[in-house]
Amino acid sequence: MTRDLKMALRNPSSFLNPLMFFVISISLFPIAISPEAQTLSSIAPGIIWVITMLSVLLSLNSLFHYDYDSGVLEQMVISHHSLPLILLAKTLAHWMLSGLPIIILSPFLGMALFINTEGIYILVLTLIIATPCLSLIGSIGASLVVGIKNSGMLLSLLILPLFIPILIFATSAVSQSQSNLPIDGQLYFLGFILILSLLITPLNYRLSLKISLE
Repeated sequence: MTRDLKMALRNPSSFLNPLMFFVISISLFPIAISPEAQTLSSIAPGIIWVITMLSVLLSLNSLFHYDYDSGVLEQMVISHHSLPLILLAKTLAHWMLSGLPIIILSPFLGMALFINTEGIYILVLTLIIATPCLSLIGSIGASLVVGIKNSGMLLSLLILPLFIPILIFATSAVSQSQSNLPIDGQLYFLGFILILSLLITPLNYRLSLKISLE
């Protein structure tokens, strides 16, 4: 994980570009749609979560490509160390560079889109629970297409359908919290998806990487 963080600091565009895309895209919506508070607050959860998914997707392209090009990825696969643990550490580093900055910035962007205090709290909570799921699920797709050049479109086709349940439950939780409606069900489902992602992802790493490397 430390190695990945150091590599990201040497090449900051790999995580700054998706983050800038996140901030700029959300900032354009009040200009493009309407500056009215009621209009923006009603669609803000969907805006923030869709842009979050696209930002994470943009950052997934660099998750394994540098290691693949340098031959480090093949050494990871044949080494005596636990491959799932190594790749989980890489995924954690990816979340720290992509998901964590989004969580930190989201309250400010939520206020800019007129989300109320309760809605901002739930927005941050859903991001904390679900952005690790985006990195975990996305890492499986990234490992499958690592050997393919210009694989951005293919990665999107593989991963975006798997992100849709997260989008539905997360946006529903934030929207209903703004209306003081119960959101326990949505949070339970997001928690279940996180646990399922943590259980399934390590089991798929070795298979997906072997398929790509062969």
